Amino acid sequence: MSQSSHTSHSLLRKRGEGIATVSFSELLFDLIYVFAVTQLSHYLLHHLNVTGFLQSTVLWFAVWLGWQHTTWMTNWFDPNIRSIRAILFVLMMLGLIVAAAIPEAFGERGWIFALCYVAIQVGRTGSILFMLGRKHQLTPNYTRIFGWFIISAVFWIIGAFEESEMRLLFWAIAVICDYTAPMFGFYLPFLGRSYSKTDWTIDGHHLAERSQLFVIIAFGETILMSGASLSEIEVWTTPIVLAALISFISSLAMWWIYFDSSSEAGAEKIMKVDNPGLLGLKYHSIHVILVGALILCAVGDELVVNHPLGHMSMGAVFVVIIGPVIYLLANMVYRWFTCHSIIKSHIIAVFALLLMIPLSPFFNLIVANALSVSIFVFISIYEIVDSRKNREKKNAH
Repeated sequence: MSQSSHTSHSLLRKRGEGIATVSFSELLFDLIYVFAVTQLSHYLLHHLNVTGFLQSTVLWFAVWLGWQHTTWMTNWFDPNIRSIRAILFVLMMLGLIVAAAIPEAFGERGWIFALCYVAIQVGRTGSILFMLGRKHQLTPNYTRIFGWFIISAVFWIIGAFEESEMRLLFWAIAVICDYTAPMFGFYLPFLGRSYSKTDWTIDGHHLAERSQLFVIIAFGETILMSGASLSEIEVWTTPIVLAALISFISSLAMWWIYFDSSSEAGAEKIMKVDNPGLLGLKYHSIHVILVGALILCAVGDELVVNHPLGHMSMGAVFVVIIGPVIYLLANMVYRWFTCHSIIKSHIIAVFALLLMIPLSPFFNLIVANALSVSIFVFISIYEIVDSRKNREKKNAH
């Protein structure tokens, strides 16, 4: 799509006038997702088994996909225009209901969760199509997106009226539709497919910054879960206080690993590539896993603070050890997208964490968490030393 055709509609952001900034209405919109992440963390904490993990995964992908497609909308369309802002506010209301329904999404409120999620995806896309008109360059792309949301809506609605096991199956199919459809350009018979280079003319900096802000939300959850747990405990014993401090250090170390180098490289990369739409799709495809891993870590933090001397159950192993492993692997993939480099320290750390699994029966929760955190601290220190060496080499040349 040419520059002129992209800016040929009054609702679109004006390109070529500097970097697109995140608006206050978008930041307000994100507050709903602070609540949603908290709801998901508590849901998993109270369903810490295989079924609970699968259910939480489906719910998390739904939450993320609702946010992701709204982010793409505000990347193309100016959220400072009242009609676009009005859409954002309606989506906020629906998102609030979705988040509130999470605890009973696989119970009595499944139909509320599904209907509101479908209303978010179908309603937003339909509204944009109506405002664009038939002849705009973005209309075919949004028509395909609308078609895929209708397809997934069928599975969401059917699943909402099934029992828990079948509901999980139908909703998993719906999530797969919503997650993978962009990877195939939203291909539909007779409508063809969208091409990332010509149809997804996004502002890369805006998209990268929006992803980073959601990561901040997830880090906030890891800190809030530990703080909330600590505040509710009547007697602060030494193990409980130590567990809270260790969890806080864990959040700082994980923050450092992402924001000290990965996020900055990502923002720079997406502004320079010839196909920012494709890279933006890759960013969101990996960030849903990266942020999901942070939610697992938040659950682990609350578990450790509440029961620092408790034994390492299978559920505890998953949130205290496997969660950090998934986070590191997702961060490695993210760094590969941005720098085409493989981080040796992350590989060593993943193996070290995996070695903890067979030894976990000999640990209590606080010891396992302390070992996990020490690995993240090691990576942070390694990253600092390695970046300093690289700067010295560049200065020497």
